[in-house]
Amino acid sequence: MLVNNDGKPMNPANGEGTAPALGRSDGAGVSTPSPSSWADWDFPGVRYSVHLQTAEARDRDVTRREGDQQAKKNGGKDSKGYDEGDGKKDGDQDRKKDDGDSKEGGKKDEDDKGDGNGGKKRRWPIIILIIVVVLAVIGGVVYWFLTRDQESTDDAYTEGNAAMIAPKVSGYVVERRVDDNTFVRAGDLMLRIDPRDYIAARDQSAAQLGVAQAQLDSAQVQLDLARATFPARLRQAEAQRQQAQAQQQKAEADLKRQRSVDPRATTQQDIDAAVANARVATATTGQQAANVEVNRPVPLNIASVEAQVKQAEAQVTQARAQLDQANLNLSYTELRAPWDGRVTRRNVDVGTYAQAGQQVFYLVSPQTWVVANFKETQLDRMQVGQQVQIKVDAYPDMKLRGHVDSIQQGSGARFTTFPTENATGNYVKIVRRVPVKIVIDDGVDQDKGLPLGLSVEPTVMFK
Repeated sequence: MLVNNDGKPMNPANGEGTAPALGRSDGAGVSTPSPSSWADWDFPGVRYSVHLQTAEARDRDVTRREGDQQAKKNGGKDSKGYDEGDGKKDGDQDRKKDDGDSKEGGKKDEDDKGDGNGGKKRRWPIIILIIVVVLAVIGGVVYWFLTRDQESTDDAYTEGNAAMIAPKVSGYVVERRVDDNTFVRAGDLMLRIDPRDYIAARDQSAAQLGVAQAQLDSAQVQLDLARATFPARLRQAEAQRQQAQAQQQKAEADLKRQRSVDPRATTQQDIDAAVANARVATATTGQQAANVEVNRPVPLNIASVEAQVKQAEAQVTQARAQLDQANLNLSYTELRAPWDGRVTRRNVDVGTYAQAGQQVFYLVSPQTWVVANFKETQLDRMQVGQQVQIKVDAYPDMKLRGHVDSIQQGSGARFTTFPTENATGNYVKIVRRVPVKIVIDDGVDQDKGLPLGLSVEPTVMFK
């Protein structure tokens, strides 16, 4: 059936208006279409449509109408008989055929109506898909407009100072004042090792220092004596040499007189004695001369004593250093907090034998920052000082604010233990990531703190 935009049937011949409702009245005020009509009619709540009759039915209808017109022209009884007899009979047959055609047409209308509903159902998914695509495009444009001056990454984690606390001396733990996640202040006592062995070592070092100090005092006295005696000894040696020279001159003069007098005036004994005295005087003079040479290097002799003093001073310094080391070892028996922070990963208790350098726990400082590994393609507009908004996965309600502190001068792959060698083998380009340090300005809950290693999502604002 052909209908226009208003749902009204259309004449198939010219496509205009509603086909004339040819038919008869059934007495109830309802126009019943004849087999040759093409029209629609309505009952309350139901619309009935009649299809165009077939070509055969139209031919019979035309033949019947021509017979009726011929009968009217003849005006005879035969014609009337034909009109009332054969015409009525043919009309009844044609009406039955038209009723059958009407039923078939009704079925076809129902099929066409079913096909129309099915077509509408098939069109709905396409319409919904188009709407979804349009909304997605609009949402993408809006998102790009709002985030065109931002760069973010989910490859970011919190970092901070985490010091490994280990004793510098070995011994049994006799006192522990901290527990897991305990907050401590700088200088607070956290652990104590048995100090008795180190107290004894300190006392021994103190005694050695006393001995060295006494030796130094003795050396200094000797130096003072040397500075006074060595010049005096030189002068005494020179005086003794002069005395020996005088005695030698006297002995030689006596010997000369004994030989110059008349032999009768002296005896051989006196001559021998004069010779002996002269020789003794000569030897004594030589001895005193040697003594003078021995005592002549006074500065060197004094320097020798000064060296002994310096040696004693060095021994005192060594003993004092040993005492200081003993005091340090004694102080190392007490482990104190280097800064404010929280104790984590404790693995020591009272009675544990702690080895020097063995990790007993970590101390995490409250100052934390973020290391964000941005792609190298995201660093074009990034600068130091730009504001950053930070989301913490562990605390969705915590909103942190910070700024870009520095950008590492090298990608993470550059500082690995085994850097990649791109000059060998097949090359596959991989986007590198560069660590960016972000300092947190505010937003951290001082009571909770911010644990290290948490996943965060920083967003750098370029404007």
